[in-house]
Amino acid sequence: MTSMPKPFIDKHLPKNRLGLSVRNYEGVMSTLCAGCGHDSVTAALVQAFWELDLAPESAAKVSGIGCSSKTTAYFMGQSHGINCVHGRMPSVATGANAVNGKLHYIGISGDGDSLSIGFGQFAHAIRRNLNMLYVLENNGVYGLTKGQFSASADYGSKSKKGVPNEQTPIDPCVQALTLGAGFVARAFSGDKSQLVPLIKAGLMHKGFALIDVISPCVTFNDHAGSTKSYAHTYKYYHPLVHTDFVAHAEEITGEYADDGAMRVTMHDGGELRLRKTDSDYDPRDRAQAIETLMLGGSDGEIRTGLLYLNEDMADMHAANRLPEAPLNTLPYDQLNPGAGALAALQKRYR
Repeated sequence: MTSMPKPFIDKHLPKNRLGLSVRNYEGVMSTLCAGCGHDSVTAALVQAFWELDLAPESAAKVSGIGCSSKTTAYFMGQSHGINCVHGRMPSVATGANAVNGKLHYIGISGDGDSLSIGFGQFAHAIRRNLNMLYVLENNGVYGLTKGQFSASADYGSKSKKGVPNEQTPIDPCVQALTLGAGFVARAFSGDKSQLVPLIKAGLMHKGFALIDVISPCVTFNDHAGSTKSYAHTYKYYHPLVHTDFVAHAEEITGEYADDGAMRVTMHDGGELRLRKTDSDYDPRDRAQAIETLMLGGSDGEIRTGLLYLNEDMADMHAANRLPEAPLNTLPYDQLNPGAGALAALQKRYR
């Protein structure tokens, strides 16, 4: 399928301080499966940018490979952006950020793109405290290659054929915390009331901000035995031609009860159990955040909300004492000070 532009009709829609409606923050029409949680994340990003009164051209979208990485085409069509090779999005984002740190960088990735081939890239972007919002759309499977288990699939989770996953999962939030990330959050794509504020907070955070979004894959989760209600349908297929039938499915949404818990019934009858962090939870306590993530799953519930925040860390620009002016705006004589300056720099490392 090819992406098609959306009809632009905003006559009766409210405007933000820039005089823009949410339509100004949209992209082309989505080609994802009907009901995909990734489209809900896209809608939340549109809403967050609109509410923050940020101009679309002030953003730079970067993505890798996977269903999640396609979604950068579906929001803020007037912004900067690049779709990279598999797992290499953080390096490209680092280079772009070093040249022009004035933009709002949004990295869109998935559990396959970030936790497998791109795991090392993901880790070093955190170590550098790259100033960006990193949205990891986590569905536990490889959706583009017919739903194999990803690195985030829970141990013992079963596929449609009943085959259990026998490898321990990688939790991106635990990894981010142990690597020193200053902003770590987890959310559910169906809860826009929680996701939009987290995105707004992540965009405004100075440094690396991770939001791990549990985002249902409606094509590969209609079976019993999967702890996230996701699975793969085919392990082997004919390499010449393959046809799938994807049934229409409604988007899954929900609201938290007064006690902070929410049960989400999936399309296959399976259930997600989500719980917000308590009102007295301290997001500045790293040890508490790790304990919450490590022990919270023992009761079958997934903890959501702002898990950790550290606003005292220097971002990559400050740590490397980069100039305030974007490098692509500096005059040539400053970017190329000559052979003498280069020799002096090299002498420092001898």
